[in-house]
Parts: sequence; structure tokens; C-alpha cells
Amino acid sequence: MHSFPHEQFLNRELSLLEFNRRVLAQAEDPRTPLLERLRFLCIFSSNMDEFYEIRVAGLQEKIKLHSTSTGPDGFHASKIFTLLNDKVRELVNHQYHLFNQVLIPELAKQNIRFLRRRNWTPQQAEWIKAYFFRELMPVLTPIGLDPAHPFPRVLNKSLNFAIELEGKDAFGRHSGVAIVQAPKALPRVIHLPATIAGGEYGFVLLSSILRAHMEELFAGMHVRGCYQFRVTRNSELFVDEEEIKNLRDALQGELPQRHFGNAVRLELAADCSPNMITFLQNQFELREADIFLVDGPVNLVRLLQVHSWVDRPDLKYVPFQPSLPKPLVKQADMFSAIRKHDILLHHPYQSFTPVVEFIRQAAHDPNVVAIKQTVYRAGQDSALLYALIDAARSGKEVTVVVELLARFEEEANINWAEQLEQVGAHVVYGVVGYKAHAKMALVVRREAGQLKRYIHLGTGNYHTQTTKFYTDFGLLTSNEAMANDVANIFQELTGLGHPSKLAHLWQSPFTLHQGLMDAIQQEIAHAKAGHKALIIAKMNALLEPKLIQALYQASCAGVKIELIVRGACALRPGIANLSENIRVRSIIGRFLEHTRVFYFYNNKKEDVRLSSADWMDRNLFRRIEVCFPVLDKRLKKRVIQEGLKPYLKDNIESWEMDADGHYRRRRRRTTLYSAQSTLLNTLAN
Repeated sequence: MHSFPHEQFLNRELSLLEFNRRVLAQAEDPRTPLLERLRFLCIFSSNMDEFYEIRVAGLQEKIKLHSTSTGPDGFHASKIFTLLNDKVRELVNHQYHLFNQVLIPELAKQNIRFLRRRNWTPQQAEWIKAYFFRELMPVLTPIGLDPAHPFPRVLNKSLNFAIELEGKDAFGRHSGVAIVQAPKALPRVIHLPATIAGGEYGFVLLSSILRAHMEELFAGMHVRGCYQFRVTRNSELFVDEEEIKNLRDALQGELPQRHFGNAVRLELAADCSPNMITFLQNQFELREADIFLVDGPVNLVRLLQVHSWVDRPDLKYVPFQPSLPKPLVKQADMFSAIRKHDILLHHPYQSFTPVVEFIRQAAHDPNVVAIKQTVYRAGQDSALLYALIDAARSGKEVTVVVELLARFEEEANINWAEQLEQVGAHVVYGVVGYKAHAKMALVVRREAGQLKRYIHLGTGNYHTQTTKFYTDFGLLTSNEAMANDVANIFQELTGLGHPSKLAHLWQSPFTLHQGLMDAIQQEIAHAKAGHKALIIAKMNALLEPKLIQALYQASCAGVKIELIVRGACALRPGIANLSENIRVRSIIGRFLEHTRVFYFYNNKKEDVRLSSADWMDRNLFRRIEVCFPVLDKRLKKRVIQEGLKPYLKDNIESWEMDADGHYRRRRRRTTLYSAQSTLLNTLAN
């Protein structure tokens, strides 16, 4: 295949930053309900935290090692970091402008107030002072820096205060600098009583209270300056899977160190003195480029709780009740319903309850002899995992493939693994070097003297909370060939041996990439034969170079290609004689678009596949993923009508990408159309 130059690939980190720009735009959009705008502002902060903990941390490690390696885009780490830094500063400044100049005044108009120190009434000041002495002072530990008290270890993303002092303490010490750490147990936002606040929703930030009363922690000394700060650290876990004997034990030893990885970013109050900036910069061994002075709370993400505290439905998205698919409305027996027809679930518009009920009924059904399931992200409290525990307790053969290296879910997954093992379940951790990211469940049931298999396959995690705001598809089927494929994959994960030849499923790292390449080449062949050729693909990220090259080749052959890519995209669309037949759009709305749907026209056959995998190197070569066909014609039509066409039509929440990786909102016509709103109206109750 032709080798395309670096200039025809966009950079992953810059593209991911563009995604976060679109998230921030939701906070800016006046059509978004006001409290949802605040929520999007917090989501942006959370996204940027992870961006620094993982992506920027990786760049900084490469810079320290003087790495000369590049990605498909040809950029060295230092070049990417420089480009990112300017863009991040622009976004962060805009974020705080939105918070201070737009959202706070708009919230105040709705009697939702963040009470600032300079505006406290005497009654409010008195209540806050009492709160400080009652709730805060007993748990705070001021640390005056001197040879006996070195600079403390600062937790990743924790709220801290750097204090400049004058005078001597009781022991004659006058180091001039102290650090006060805000324990994680303390709330970052305090909801004042209505009688004190002058309204039902009056909030004070913890940082404001501490700044107002910091001198109480340093009796007899004068506080010259009090500056909040927050450090972000490298949060990748360094576990050499090849060198360890027990992955779980190694992770349990490594997890506590995640909070103290190398510093990658320092956020400081905008009024911080130059001397203190230099002091903290040296303590964390950071460069000037790693320091951000912000006009407001350094931990905006913690304001997310305000959204749930404020009972104002008029300022939030309209609530909805997920529906049940018609086959399950009158049929409570999951196995009877699945035997009659394959069942497609479209979350969050349709409930995730049938998936939970599938495992729960299996756990209590005396005819079920075995259950196998993958767990990547399940959360701290999972009805699915409790059902698996019940199944194991009742003597069923329960096998759970737990991915211990699911980022930021490691501790929860270790806890589930331990609980499952305690009741006799078989717990395995997949394959060394390959994350088990596939979403599969298999139930084996004895029926009429024979064993019958039922499966669930999905595009999203078995996480009962995220299914409420992530869009995903799930398929329940008793198709014997597909069930056999799933059984073979479980056999690979738990045992040893060569991969089996699968009838319907494409599997990473063996056949998924080649399956996609073959499907693209098939469309190219149809186009060259003069037939209609069309590819529509919806995913979270598109980065794998060979697939991008194949799409360029398809475009040059006349294949029409519609890409719906929520996040990072390295492909450049709309370039003459290269990608002029390719359009890329991104949907950012109420729900996080998470479905992976791949459509190939295939000379009117319309092949439709769903997958747990994005088109990224890691998903296709370093993870265990599945991509499965929708064989039922009725359900295939549903996937096209619900999972693809509405997004191509959307002109409210849709952003179109240009060849330079920049996005603009789709031009609005007379008739406005939102994919997510339409699906809510047609599918949900």
C-alpha cells in the first residue's frame, strides 16, 4: 500500500485537545440548561486532569529521555508539548472567564449563589467562622517548613495552601513559609442554611473559608499571603507484567504510589507572589511551562456536586425513563425471550436492566450450569457482580475475566476479584500484555437434556451507572455459531492454545484489523466496478495509520465515507485527490457518544457490525476486543436507523472537522435536528 507522508496525519494529543474544546463549548452554549453548563465546565476540568495525568505525562517522560521517536504525524514530543501548551492556556483562560463572568452571574439570577468573602454579610461571616472552628480546624494540620519539617508529600490533585508568614512562633522559629493541606474528607463546597444564605441555594467554597481564617492556624503570626495550589501527577502505573509473578499483588503495591508520581502540572491562584511561584516550582521540579495561574478555584471539578444538590429541574435536562424492548415488556423470562428473537438494546434510551436481569436470572435458575463474563469497568457497586457472586455461592460454575489494568478502575477491580474468589468463582486476569477490553457474557443452560448457550455482547462496559449517560448498543442472542465464537474466546482467555477460527466474530489482536481492512478493500472493489460504495463508521477515536491509509485509498477510488468520531481523529478529511470523499463529524451532547458501529454497503448487503474497539493501535493490536455482526435484518435496520442516520442528519450537536483538525458547528438549516433528542423522543418513555 502507498506510504503517505507525515503531513497527512493529525497529531493525537492535539486532536484530543480539540475534543475537550468542544466539551467546553457545551458550557458556553446558552441553549444548554444552566446547571448542565456548570456540569460541562466540571467535565472539561476532569478531562483535562486525565489529559495531563496520562497524555502530557507521557510527553514529558519522552522529553526527559531525549526521545527522538515520532508518531505517524512526524512530531517529536517537545514539538507537541509546545503546541499543546499554548492551546491549553487559551482554553483554561476561557474556562475561568466562563465561570467568573458568565455562569456565576447567570446562576445568581436564578438565586444560586457562590458567596465570595468580600460580599459576606456579618451573619454569614459569623456562621462561617463557627463552621471553621467546628468542622475544619480540628482536622487541619499546618506544616511550618524548617529542617525538622521538610516540604510535605502532596497528593495528586489535592487542594493545598502555601502560606507566607511574618513573625516568630512559640519556639522562636520564623521560616516564613508553611503548607496547609485540605484533607480529602473535607467538602470543597459548603451549602449554607437558607436562613443564613438569604436563599435556598447559597454556597461557599472551602478555599474561601480557609483563606478567611488561615491566621487562626498560626497564632501570633501574620499571614502575608495565602495561595491555593494543586499539583497534577503522572498517574500511569509502572508494572512490568513480564517480570512479575502475581499481577494483583504487584498492582496492590503500586496503586498507592499513583498519588505521588512525578509532577506534570501546577495550578496556582492568580494572585500568588512571584517568590512563592518560584519556591513551589522548585519543590515540584517543574518548568515555567508547567505552571498555570488561574482566576478562581484550582479544583473546579469538585463543583460537580452542586448540580445534584440543586433541585431545579427547570435548569437541567428533562428527566426520562429508559424503555424496555418490546420482546421484554410482557415476557419476564429472559431465556424464553432470547430464544424467540435476538434482542437489541440501545442505551441509555433503553434500559440496561435486561442485562442485569439476564445475569441475575442465570444466577438463580437451577437449569443454568455455567456463567462466564468479562469485567473491564464495573464501578464500586455493581448489581451484575453481586449476581455473579450469588451464582458462585449457589454452586454454579462462574468464570470472570477481570482486567486489573483498566485505568483508574484497578482498585475496584481488585476488590471484585477478591470477593469473587472468596465464593469460589474462577477469576482470571486475561493475557499478559493484552488488556481484556471485550464486553462479553455467556450463560450455559440445560434444556431438554442438552446444553444451550446464551450470550450478551456490547459496545460499552458492564457499568450500571455509566449506562445512564453513555450511548451504547448491546445484543442478547442464542445464535449457536456466535455463542460458539464467544465460548472459544473465553477458552483462549482462561486457558492456553492457538486462537480458534471464528464463524462470525472478528477478534483483536488476531482478525479484527484484517477484517476491517478487507471490508474497506471490498468497498474499493465495488467502486471500481462502477457500483455504489459506502462506508459509515462511528467510534470514539480513529488513529491507526494503516486503516487511515486504506480509507484514503477508498476515497480516491470513489467510495463515499462518513465518519462519526467523538474524540481524537488523525485522518485529514476533504483534501483533493486524497480524502475529498471523506467527511468527519463529532457529536457532543447530553450523552457521551460511546457506540462503535461499522457499516459497509457491500453491494446492497449492508453489513453492520458493533464492537468494543476503536480504530486505534492499542485496540487492534494490544487488547482483546470483539467485533460482532448484527445478523437479524430487523435489528440491523434498527442499528442503521438509530445508530448512524440520525448522527449524519444532526445539525445542533454536530461539529464538522476540516483538513487541519479544526472543528466548526454544522451550519443550521431552517429545520433543527438533534440525534440524541430524537432518539430520546422515539425510544425512551
